[in-house]
Amino acid sequence: MEKIASFTVNHLALLPGLYVSRKDHVGGEVVTTFDIRMTRPNHEPVMNTAELHTIEHLGATFLRNHPVYGSKTVYFGPMGCRTGCYLLLAGDYESRDIVPLMTEMFTFIRDFNGEVPGARARDCGNYMDMNLPMANYLADRYLKEVLANIGEKRLFYPE
Repeated sequence: MEKIASFTVNHLALLPGLYVSRKDHVGGEVVTTFDIRMTRPNHEPVMNTAELHTIEHLGATFLRNHPVYGSKTVYFGPMGCRTGCYLLLAGDYESRDIVPLMTEMFTFIRDFNGEVPGARARDCGNYMDMNLPMANYLADRYLKEVLANIGEKRLFYPE
């Protein structure tokens, strides 16, 4: 079998960043998949499921309710390796195009206080696995270390 595209990325050189993972054509539309890499693979600990689950709930809620990107959001959720999340948007985008959106989203997550949307038994299959303080912390870290002064090394995959 052929290796899938995400397994051809050099994870030893990959920094936390905002990358275009792939672009797919679905009917007449382009769907852009973004790699929102929050931790450095194979170099630092992965995120625990509780904070990643919280980021998923808050990020998906924010994106689905966004006045511009809400109708373009196809999917937002965690990577299996727990080093970040994937965002699929309808449209042909580059990483730099969504830096303002990601800044808005991670600011929302950093500043969120209260009951996490969908964190009830009726709404979620694992509602007790949430950690809002750590989600706030990780969002703040991503804002400061990645998005604040994002450059080419964190917008394009390493060779």
